[in-house]
Amino acid sequence: MNKNLPILSLALLSNPVAEAAMPAPQQTPNVLIIIGDDCSYSDLNVYGGPNTKTPNLHALAKEGMIFNHCYQAAPMSSPTRHNLYTGVYPVRSGAYPNHTYVDDDIKSFVQYFKPAGYRTGLYGKEHVAPKEVFSYDYLNDYPDGNMDYNIIRNYISKDKQQPFFLVVASHESHGPFTVGDPSQWDPSKIKLPEHLVDTKETREEFVKYLAEVEVLDEQVGKMMEILKSEGVFDNTILIFLSEQGNSFPFAKWTCYNQGLHSAMIISYPKAVKPGSVSNALVEYVDVIPTLLDIAHIKTEPGVLDGKSFYPVLKQKTDEHKQYTFGIQTTRGIIAGAEYYGIRSAATKEYRYIRNLTPEATFENVATGKKDVVWQSWLKSAQTNEWAARRVREFQHRPAEEMYDLVNDPLELNNLADDPPYAGVKKELSAALDAWMLQQGDKGQETEMKAIERKVGSRNKRLKQSQNQ
Repeated sequence: MNKNLPILSLALLSNPVAEAAMPAPQQTPNVLIIIGDDCSYSDLNVYGGPNTKTPNLHALAKEGMIFNHCYQAAPMSSPTRHNLYTGVYPVRSGAYPNHTYVDDDIKSFVQYFKPAGYRTGLYGKEHVAPKEVFSYDYLNDYPDGNMDYNIIRNYISKDKQQPFFLVVASHESHGPFTVGDPSQWDPSKIKLPEHLVDTKETREEFVKYLAEVEVLDEQVGKMMEILKSEGVFDNTILIFLSEQGNSFPFAKWTCYNQGLHSAMIISYPKAVKPGSVSNALVEYVDVIPTLLDIAHIKTEPGVLDGKSFYPVLKQKTDEHKQYTFGIQTTRGIIAGAEYYGIRSAATKEYRYIRNLTPEATFENVATGKKDVVWQSWLKSAQTNEWAARRVREFQHRPAEEMYDLVNDPLELNNLADDPPYAGVKKELSAALDAWMLQQGDKGQETEMKAIERKVGSRNKRLKQSQNQ
């Protein structure tokens, strides 16, 4: 995997004559966010993925700007979506485990854009709470990879005098992999990512996953077609995000690059140069502040954790942030360990990872007895040194890890104890400490309170209070 992939690569005169040529007032921009589900950015052909065809993402990139260094704060769907929709990092909002909720005083895009005259809606996967904060128009979910595009078109077209802020939250490419056409690949001939253990079962599951990735690309194409046919494409900020990495080991549920690095492509013909590329370091937490900036919607200081990268979109700068941050909470996830908290800080060049309880064994559904890929890794580990190493490294990790993302993009060589890199480690460790302090993140103490932050626990408390 190469981090430097070649991606794509007056005032009017005040007289009666000039008055007739005056342009109409600029329209308030629409917003459409398309978010994938458990899709690794590096598996997308538009980002150099060798196995997929992503013609629609290529088309979107030609219309707008592709970001090489976009990151999210958590490698699981629920905290990721809360983070994206609120512009607040997971611990400060309260939404840091999976199947979680934000505190009542946190605002989502609804509370910012609806008072400004927007219709706010979501179609597809929700995974956010409470309803009072995420009070958008819910347009329905869809089964078996079959989006109802008429619902989306009707919402976009029903009142073109009123701008819309719409999220289309795809289920693709979340497992189990049941949609798309995996038969177009020969499992034995695909280029398997080198950080995985090469087994027959890994390859067979991977082509099923690739099929869902291509369905996601088709959905992007359909959204673009709807916007153009309804005549609103030029006035719509269209954002595609791939979400966290796939559900194979060393991606989702981890703070490795494959878990936190996301695809992001943004089209907005009124401000974004077609075919442009950015190397700015941006995060999901910056998306809402950027959209508020473009729409000229003001917020109170200190409410948002992110900051606008609108100057990047306008190519006034190619720099945005010095660090990105990540958090993984294993406690409370399906088949998860009793606890295994992870924190991370990174620049474009280096990633520092802190495992809060290195004595514990990392476990989740990906290491279960029913996971055919993991079981094939365990079998291979009995005779294969590489497989044995990857099994060990996935479940048993040191207190600190640090990787050179430029020369070691697969993060195979831990530099945390190498003297030449002591200064870099000190810098990133200090940045992580400062972020955790600002967020109220107390490390293991915060991890152990994760169950309290799950939707089920909240609903139980509310029911008890109502019965008193």
